[in-house]
Amino acid sequence: MEWIESEGTFSSWDGAKLFYRSWRSSETTDRALIFLHRGHEHSGRLARAVQELGLGDFSAFCWDLRGHGRSPGDRGHAENYYDLVRDLDAFVRFVCVEHGISAENIVIAANSVGAVTACAWVHDFAPRIRALVLLAPAFRIRLYVPMAMPLLRMLLKFKEKAFVSSYVSAAMLTHDSEQRRLYRTDPLITRRISVNVLVEMHDTAGRIMDDAAAITTPTLILAAGSDCVVEAEAQRKFYRNLGATRKEMHEYPGFHHALLHEAGRDCIMEDIREFVIRSFTEDVDRSLLLNAHKGGAMRVEYDLLRQSTSALRTAFFSMQKYALRALGRLSRGIAIGLETGFDSGRSLDYVYEDSARGLGRIGRAIDRAYLDAIGWKGIRMRRRHLEKQLHVVMDNLEAAASQVTLLDVATGCGRYVLSVLKARKGEVDATLRDWDDGNLEQGRALASSLGLGRTHFERADAFDPESIRAVSPRPNVVIVSGLYELFPDNDLVLASLTAIGEVTEPGGYLIYTGQPWHPQLEVIARVLPNRDGASWIMRRRSQAELDEMVRSAGFEKIGMEIDPWGIFTVSTARRARD
Repeated sequence: MEWIESEGTFSSWDGAKLFYRSWRSSETTDRALIFLHRGHEHSGRLARAVQELGLGDFSAFCWDLRGHGRSPGDRGHAENYYDLVRDLDAFVRFVCVEHGISAENIVIAANSVGAVTACAWVHDFAPRIRALVLLAPAFRIRLYVPMAMPLLRMLLKFKEKAFVSSYVSAAMLTHDSEQRRLYRTDPLITRRISVNVLVEMHDTAGRIMDDAAAITTPTLILAAGSDCVVEAEAQRKFYRNLGATRKEMHEYPGFHHALLHEAGRDCIMEDIREFVIRSFTEDVDRSLLLNAHKGGAMRVEYDLLRQSTSALRTAFFSMQKYALRALGRLSRGIAIGLETGFDSGRSLDYVYEDSARGLGRIGRAIDRAYLDAIGWKGIRMRRRHLEKQLHVVMDNLEAAASQVTLLDVATGCGRYVLSVLKARKGEVDATLRDWDDGNLEQGRALASSLGLGRTHFERADAFDPESIRAVSPRPNVVIVSGLYELFPDNDLVLASLTAIGEVTEPGGYLIYTGQPWHPQLEVIARVLPNRDGASWIMRRRSQAELDEMVRSAGFEKIGMEIDPWGIFTVSTARRARD
């Protein structure tokens, strides 16, 4: 079969021009394989694998990671590992637009480090792709040096931009002598990797392994039986936790890490080929996501958080609660949380301000530590992402000569919206709603100080469908921020979203937030009170679950932002035109 290889560049999420290759045959249809190459390597190394797979009715694509191959950047470096996940999202969007391929007709095939990136993207961004093929995924790299990861973390404290050289030799990758020679002599192979990428990938992989139940995409895992580079048990843990109803794991005895370059790889190609073809004979059933509140891993997690724990852990959390009430009141932020609930609009408004206050030097120090908690860092990044998305959709509407009419169904104190309205010189008609009179009063005062005369505040329940349907004039931008993640019942959220879908102008936008993961979920549940004075217990929703509810309300997701810790998401969806 004759394959036509093309080269080009695409603009990634930050404007970086990354190099890519594509392979097409005369039999090409609207289906695509997108490959992610191993760490240290580049897209050219996959040309032979495309040929050997022989899927002529698929296009194939692969890009060179930033800092690799013919893409720009310091060799083996990225400012943040999560930049690579964002690059994958940008590349898939580019392929879909440039080549007219639906995401639902795309299969991701990723090797080693690339497989971790692919899993992080599928977990966090919840793309509606057809299937996922993971070859020797590097969830845990064998570092061999005792205490290697703590030492690397320590190195980063003294040197932000540090590098290590790969210990991996060609003989550790494959038994194929020709492939060994090609690896050793390839001038585009990058032998070094930045320490921050290595550490951040390790942390991301741990999060994804633990929460693999959130991944429902059909997945094939191929493991090398004699892998000296990555740990097989980490792959098995991911497989055990994986939430996909269709999943397979094959192990090849005696095979080394670089499965696509290994001797005797015909069986690997056959297994990939069979899985990919079968993936297009069975549709992915996403309807189960709408009922995830009735069962599944996150429901189990939620139920366990509502139950008592062991005596030792109860004592541990009781000590934290005592310290919070005794010393925490010296901190202004903790005092607000204790008074109004740590999930309240006023508490979040204080976190947004990010200015440490308290009684004396000790109180300010406690407050600074409180504001620097990873969850609050994520909240502030969520605000930046939300403001960015708001500007984008308003620019789109104004470019189409449409007057922006905005509705925020649960605005809190509205600080994030008001800052955007001020930047747009107050020329937007905005209705900001909330259930709490204190939030509304504070919001009105802030709007008045900013001179926003076209902003209207009103008391309303975001879960009252009739109240939402009665909004007039009909909005073309609707915001739901920091709300749905507080309530476990999907039926309640769906009723709200359905009403939003009905009231939003055709072609209008919905901006919504999610919290698919949190590293301090149990501490929050056992220690912090919510706005009702009860324990702040959250049922997480995967991004796939949240997106499916939004889709069922008549919206199509078109973009998403997420913090590098994977905690908070901000998504934009567009209502279908009538």
